[in-house]
Amino acid sequence: MAYHFRAYSGLLFAALAVAASFAGPAQALDEADRLLLVGEKAYEDGLYPLSRRVLERFLERFPGDRRAGDAMLLVGRARLSQGSLDAALDAFRKAEGFTPVPGKPEEARFWEAETLYRMKRFTDARAAYARVVSAEPASPLLPDALYSLGFADLELKRRDAAAADFRRLIKEFPDHATAPSATIQLARALIETKHADEAVAVLEPFAKKYPEHKLLPEARYYLARARLADGDRAEGVAELRTFGRTYPGHELAASARRVALETQIKAGKKKELAEEYTALMALKPQTPDSLYDAGAIAVGLDRAKDAEAAWARLRKEFPDHPLTARVSLNQAQAAFGRNNFKDASALGHAAAKSPEDTVRGEALLVVGESEMKLRRPAQALPAFQAAADTPGLEPALRFRALAGSGLAHEDQKQWTQAAKYYEEVAAGSPDKTLANWAKTRRAAIAVNLKPKATPEKKR
Repeated sequence: MAYHFRAYSGLLFAALAVAASFAGPAQALDEADRLLLVGEKAYEDGLYPLSRRVLERFLERFPGDRRAGDAMLLVGRARLSQGSLDAALDAFRKAEGFTPVPGKPEEARFWEAETLYRMKRFTDARAAYARVVSAEPASPLLPDALYSLGFADLELKRRDAAAADFRRLIKEFPDHATAPSATIQLARALIETKHADEAVAVLEPFAKKYPEHKLLPEARYYLARARLADGDRAEGVAELRTFGRTYPGHELAASARRVALETQIKAGKKKELAEEYTALMALKPQTPDSLYDAGAIAVGLDRAKDAEAAWARLRKEFPDHPLTARVSLNQAQAAFGRNNFKDASALGHAAAKSPEDTVRGEALLVVGESEMKLRRPAQALPAFQAAADTPGLEPALRFRALAGSGLAHEDQKQWTQAAKYYEEVAAGSPDKTLANWAKTRRAAIAVNLKPKATPEKKR
């Protein structure tokens, strides 16, 4: 009901704006008021196209109005919300030219920086954030600017600077909404810059300070990684294994298990691992986590039969558990690596039932690539397309799926569709080898895209 009311109110404001366009000269001031009201209310209701259109009309008709600067700032935010980055940047820079500058102190420059960041112009964004941070008197947007400045520094590989940004935010604004996330980003930067002991000190109070926060799992994971980096192997491994059991469906769970296992193997604790495998397999009642961990340990010990024994029980006893899908994905990828494409496709289909987007996307990619190896492009195409549409799939994997879609179309002589996918991969893939491959395939099928010449009619 609330949505329908907002939509109705937006339409009402639009009607008022249209009515205002017929007002006589004596009502010009009323027209300006109405246009501004429509633009502001539409923005508050999330009707960004309407807000932008009406506010741009206001600025066109009343450029000298004392409220033009505020309208320009809001136009910029509406454009930014629509993803019109160049237009948004232009509006924010024009807003900065008004006297007085509209909005809160440094607000226009902050939004300019946000726009530059979204444009991936990180050097320019960093400079704009830095001006907000250094403004005197301090801007009310200082904590937000510090937070974003930290991310800009991370993008520019300036990890020491990023650590300083996040540290200042946490120290000066400990109750700000971004402080928990900044704490984790600070710890990550400290681990990467070889200050693991400081990262431990930063993260240890997190659970007590933010016991219900959604980022608590990440804090626990990076605390364990910090302990490992600081030389506390036993505690770090124990916390990683606990993390994997406590948050089995978390995106960092697989990494936690892998790092714990690799750390134990590197430490030469194979006897301890073998004993742990036996203990895990003997648990009663059995759990998905223990069977998954037992299989991972067996893989680390190069005991393939033991790994299969553990994971076979996992599939049989817990067929719908997310860890079962992860196992199927691991086995599908291994089967593909052995050129056993039939099994890889079957296991990939099983893994594609996962509730986890990343597992499902990677599984569908394995299915598509396996079906192509089996010379079944019609079966490969929907798998590739579903993989490419999976939320959260890594860009490199998504472009692999798009490339596979192009190849599947090409094998079916669907030249126009193939060319479309190849062009997308060539233009956007972060993998230059894959991008060049797509360009080569696009050139190879070019002859098939040319319209056939029609024979001349006889006179």
